[in-house]
Amino acid sequence: MTRPLPRARGAALAGGALLALTLTAACTPTDTDDDGVEVLASFYPLEYVAERVGGDHVAVANLTPPAAEPHDLELSPAQVRQIGSSDLVVYLSGMQPSTDEAIAARDPENVLDTAEAAGLEAGPNGSAAPAPEGSALDPHFWLDPTRLATVGHQVAEELSAIDPDHADDYAANAQALEDDLVVLDEEYATGLAACAGATLVVSHAAFGYLAERYDLVQVGISGIDPEAEPSPARLREVRGVVEDAGVKTLFFEVLVSPKVTQTLADDLGVGTDMLDPLEGHTDEEADYLETMRANLDALRQGLVCEAAG
Repeated sequence: MTRPLPRARGAALAGGALLALTLTAACTPTDTDDDGVEVLASFYPLEYVAERVGGDHVAVANLTPPAAEPHDLELSPAQVRQIGSSDLVVYLSGMQPSTDEAIAARDPENVLDTAEAAGLEAGPNGSAAPAPEGSALDPHFWLDPTRLATVGHQVAEELSAIDPDHADDYAANAQALEDDLVVLDEEYATGLAACAGATLVVSHAAFGYLAERYDLVQVGISGIDPEAEPSPARLREVRGVVEDAGVKTLFFEVLVSPKVTQTLADDLGVGTDMLDPLEGHTDEEADYLETMRANLDALRQGLVCEAAG
């Protein structure tokens, strides 16, 4: 089941000696202060990667507040200015329109769009799923650990270009992150081995890359946008899937009201459980790895598989 990892990738001063010093510094790749490279991430998974890869050499800020829904993020004037002043901005185009607009307006000197390294797809899903409808790219790549590892190496490359004195540390940190993600990937592959082809019904279609990686069939009550209300026709369709596939658990998520999912589950006489799509950081005591392992436990308990895990 395990598959190989994909690989990717200040203010002007005037006067005498100060001017000369500034001109000299301008010839170097970066001029960072004692706090290190200032990195601005647009939402939690990218913040996690930047912190892991940057280590002690970076100070990472997150545009999306804890427990906030990143899709609906509206930036304050101060945050827009921060985009223009940070040493590196790490974001995902198409995920947050307000961030895309602010980056275009402020044109930061160093900006990393992780979309290419993440290999975004339209409608990722397991092999038994029907062909996807539409061409909109799914942004939720981080739910496949191997894709997040690739982005980690890309962040290391960008930080090394900005701060070459610590390039070896950035590369080593990215490799350590990849090593942790390889272990996580193997845990998922082993833990869900008996669940190949199982139907995963979720409140919001955020788990397509996870489904694709571990051969599940994601069925979203709502689409990629978690705030979109499902139509009556969609609810009837999902009801039919649940009944035909013998689904025993519908999964809601932490940042979106579970009302629709719970009502449907009650009508069908099935259970519910929570999966965290990790779009926002809701638990300061649990990082990406810990939350992904909690998701794995919920999947093992809630999916209908061929044998007990």
